[in-house]
Amino acid sequence: MDEKAAFLPALIQSYFIAVGVLLGGAIIGALGAFLSGGQPLTAMYRFAGDLRIWAVVAAIGGTFDTFYVVERGLFLGETKDIVRQFLLILSAMGGAQTGVAIITWLTQEHISP
Repeated sequence: MDEKAAFLPALIQSYFIAVGVLLGGAIIGALGAFLSGGQPLTAMYRFAGDLRIWAVVAAIGGTFDTFYVVERGLFLGETKDIVRQFLLILSAMGGAQTGVAIITWLTQEHISP
């Protein structure tokens, strides 16, 4: 029960870290585009798409621990660790997708005149 209790906060944190990286990066990038004379909303929409993979990497820790756990699960038969890593990555991808959806809704870039 203790392992499960420690895994649930990691799952929630993974989601919100990905959302935060994507929203923060896109908004700060749009500020930079505005200060340099660019179009901030278009830049924000573009940055949101570009930062998606980096939000996932930041949320799962950005280290080789994930690959080590997957390797250990495949070669040593510890499937529980593989499932946990898969769920953490899935949670981070969900957070990144939520961030992109918020930016898309905010900028309305997907609507053509």
